[in-house]
Amino acid sequence: MQNRIALFLAAGICAHAAAAQDLVQCTVMADAATGTMLMRQGQCDQRVTPASTFKIAISLMGYDSRLLRDEYTPALPFRPGYIDWRPEWRTTTDPASWMRDSVVWYSQAVTTALGEERFQGYVRGFQYGNQDVAGSAGKPGLTYAWLGSSLKISPDEQVGFLRKVVNRQLTVSPQAYEMTSRITRVGYANGWEIHGKTGTGFPVLADGSADEAHAYGWFVGWAKRGDRVLIFARLVQDQKREPVPAGLRVRDGLLRDLPGILGSLRTG
Repeated sequence: MQNRIALFLAAGICAHAAAAQDLVQCTVMADAATGTMLMRQGQCDQRVTPASTFKIAISLMGYDSRLLRDEYTPALPFRPGYIDWRPEWRTTTDPASWMRDSVVWYSQAVTTALGEERFQGYVRGFQYGNQDVAGSAGKPGLTYAWLGSSLKISPDEQVGFLRKVVNRQLTVSPQAYEMTSRITRVGYANGWEIHGKTGTGFPVLADGSADEAHAYGWFVGWAKRGDRVLIFARLVQDQKREPVPAGLRVRDGLLRDLPGILGSLRTG
């Protein structure tokens, strides 16, 4: 069964890379209950910026601290000066639309409200990646650590973190787990309920600018059917500037692959 999964994923990776001219870094999948590795393809121990995949961690922090209450509370208005890289960010945003549209300024509002001490405490408690939220030049850690700055995580570590999330092994409230699960749901495949989060980030050049020609694209999450949960992470690095954000392309590619992968699991 594991060999069939590996072959299917490798084929999907190659097709995706050929279509978008990407350098694939890693695809990894594990059983949440046992930790059994079902697939590990590529360079999966390299740490890079988590980008917006860190919203899963911020969601847990926000709900645990009761800064976030449910899917629609609080709804915060957009204000001039907020990061507005995408037009859909220039509007009132609630937790559900924050996660769906990956709104950076809402993440920053949550971490700012937490304050440095609580924010750092959560990152350490989660043992998230390199746990470095010091920030970097021009990027204060409280609001930018996960955005091409000091905080870094590998695909292997993403899987380890998400195993703790789905197995409820972190020191956060039941509400934090439940609401984070709700707002990360993205759909269904072969009877499996899929949860996940994209991320698009960039290497930092010597002058401190972003290397937009070599974007990182993430899609991380879990698939659940009955009592079984599988954790996955895919990381891709572009070879050239692309018109569609890397994280969205990686998500779409993995979602195309998942029905076949999960079908193999069901019949294996």
